[in-house]
Amino acid sequence: MQVNDIMTRYPACCGPNETIEAAAKLMAERSVGSIPVLNEAEEPIGVVTDRDICCGAVAEGKGGDTPVSEVMTTDVLTVSQDEDVSSCCKKMEQRQVRRVVVTDEDGKCCGIVAQADIARDASGEETGDLVQEISRPSSKSGCC
Repeated sequence: MQVNDIMTRYPACCGPNETIEAAAKLMAERSVGSIPVLNEAEEPIGVVTDRDICCGAVAEGKGGDTPVSEVMTTDVLTVSQDEDVSSCCKKMEQRQVRRVVVTDEDGKCCGIVAQADIARDASGEETGDLVQEISRPSSKSGCC
């Protein structure tokens, strides 16, 4: 099975100058917790999550007019839409992320794969391994 078979196509996205308030509203409207941040060429340059907004902005006293670029994660994990799901899972496990941006042959964002997509469509073993590896304690110190 390939990433193309399980990804969410055309995810909600925003630009780096979008405000965190606008990003939060988009997340609420779409019922998602993560939005790829794209440059003008529609290439992923970051990801902003509900946690980034909460811990990286609100908890630090930043206002709703704060640009997404100030709180987004810039170390974006991407996979090709033609990649095997098992390879995608391994990358997510290694990086301990719950979501990965999918890019097309031109490097443009064309989808997103979340842990839930894998749980719905991948084998039980892949799902169990992914959840276990993503959930193990990290050496990174969290803000919350």
